[in-house]
Parts: sequence; structure tokens; C-alpha cells
Amino acid sequence: MLRDLTDAIERLAPRDIHYAHDARWGDLNGYSHVRASMLGPSLVVPFSDGKLLLGTWQQIVLIDFDNRPRKREIILRVMGD
Repeated sequence: MLRDLTDAIERLAPRDIHYAHDARWGDLNGYSHVRASMLGPSLVVPFSDGKLLLGTWQQIVLIDFDNRPRKREIILRVMGD
């Protein structure tokens, strides 16, 4: 499954084509901005009795599309009664 997702993302926003972002900023990671915008920056998952309510085959995956290592911060917000 993971390989299928990687391949699909590469087809939708390939690394090796021109992005206007690259011409403006020169950092050659325009593809990473396009990919991140397709998936979005956040996720909402319901939970009950202290457990995430995921389907049998579901999991949460963090994907960083950038072309170089960067410091990242993950924020977890729990809401409910």
C-alpha cells in the first residue's frame, strides 16, 4: 500500500517537472508544496474510551515531502467531553 501511495503521488506531482515556485525561490521544492497542498496539513480522528476509532486497515502516517531535512513540530489537540 505504501508503495502504491508513493507512486500515485509521484504521478500527480512529479519531482522532475518545472514549478513556478522553483523559479521564484530557487529551492527546487515546488513539488513538495503541491504534494502537501493535496493532502492538507491536518487530520481529525474520532476516539472513544481512550482509543482511536480507526478502521481495521487504517493507520495514521506522517509524510514530509520536502527535499531536505527540516525541524518539524507536531501538535496534538484533544477535544471532547
